[in-house]
Amino acid sequence: MTYKTLDDFDFNNKTVFVRADLNVPAKEGKITDMTRIDRFVPTLKELVEKGAKVVVASHFGRPKGEKNPEYSMTFIADALAKASGLKILFSEDCIGDKRDMLVRGMQKGDVILLENLRFHKGEEANDKEFAEHLASGIDIYINDAFSTAHRAHASTEGMAHLLPRGAGRLMQEELEALDKALGNPIRPAVALVGGSKVSTKLDLLGNLVKKVDYLCIGGGMAHTFLAAQGIAMGEGSLVEPSMIDTAKSILENAGNCKIVLPSDLTWADQFGEGQTPHVSDAAAVPAGKVLLDIGPKSVETFIHVISQCKTLIWNGPVGAFEIKPFDKGTNEIAAAVAALTKEGKLTSVAGGGDTVSALKKAGVNEALTYVSAAGGAFLEWMEGKSLPGVAILEK
Repeated sequence: MTYKTLDDFDFNNKTVFVRADLNVPAKEGKITDMTRIDRFVPTLKELVEKGAKVVVASHFGRPKGEKNPEYSMTFIADALAKASGLKILFSEDCIGDKRDMLVRGMQKGDVILLENLRFHKGEEANDKEFAEHLASGIDIYINDAFSTAHRAHASTEGMAHLLPRGAGRLMQEELEALDKALGNPIRPAVALVGGSKVSTKLDLLGNLVKKVDYLCIGGGMAHTFLAAQGIAMGEGSLVEPSMIDTAKSILENAGNCKIVLPSDLTWADQFGEGQTPHVSDAAAVPAGKVLLDIGPKSVETFIHVISQCKTLIWNGPVGAFEIKPFDKGTNEIAAAVAALTKEGKLTSVAGGGDTVSALKKAGVNEALTYVSAAGGAFLEWMEGKSLPGVAILEK
């Protein structure tokens, strides 16, 4: 570990700026998923218990650098107070005289939530002067928002140059999980990648073949790889003709990584609810049919490969998990992964928006070793890219 954590500071009577990700899904001022708030609470409570004066900051939505009541974080202050059991004061701006006066008046154990960082253009521009305003009156900078670490913004990267800096518990947990999955995995290691398009995950696939022993490919992107093997895929497939040569290159240059593709596929007459599922070998799908899942033989193969491994990293469902019964492949693999994890045979790390939704739908999102809600940052980490918000903590 090359970054500091909450264990490395004396927080007593110190003013601590915590970059959280409280950009929760909400409808008409009501939060529809508390995951991000709930995951932040342990860091917040630990800092308060250690005598810190805590200034919490986050963005919410895309107000495009202008103050917009639609994106005010006042309701998030109430939700954070309820989730943590702490009194949360609210600052009507994230910089300025009123904010500075509130910060100066804080006592040990006080918590202030700042108004939306993105009400100022300087946040996303990583403006030095804006970062200096954010750092005014602050003793220590803590980043607990891995999900925003792929962006070099004032609150995720710029501020960290100005203060003693470290990772919060959620950031630490995420980095440790990703290190177990890709940095220093217990081998053999397998990656399971799904989703619809090769083009959106080209960097990801290119990095994974260098890192893991097996790469199982499902979802629509498998159709392009099957086509690259010379298998005729019908018009109901999600083949990307422009990516066939790229898929061939990945297959030919996988080195010691064994790429596992579906041998059978589940199809229907059309896309949508209420369709009857049919299964055919990958090379024998009738013309004009819509491919919606991998088949039972492929599910069995994927599970067998995963069961032979010690580490799994998973991004993307293997079929149209939103529609029954075409969630079957994803659900059966998810159940097997959960069971292997529970038995202590597998370290399982998953992430990405659709992956999290699929695992929740399968009822196993709490059963894996770690499920990341980070989205873009999780993907960029899997692609082997340096994340500015992490890199600055490691300096």
